Amino acid sequence: MSTAKTGTTAAAVVLPDSTTASAALWLTTTTVLALIAYYFLGYDQGAVSVFGSDTHVHEFLHDARHLLGFPCH
Repeated sequence: MSTAKTGTTAAAVVLPDSTTASAALWLTTTTVLALIAYYFLGYDQGAVSVFGSDTHVHEFLHDARHLLGFPCH
């Protein structure tokens, strides 16, 4: 007697392992922090500052801005 197989197949769902999720979280966090640092070092000029017309951040990072080649005058 032979056994007949039915034509049903189950779709395999591949879930990412925890190392992939952890790496994605680290990459996202690092990218966001780098973009925030890039904004404050390169583009926070007081007039277009997220803090209004306050220039404290600009003056605090002034020498670092010039060291990295960002013009601000």
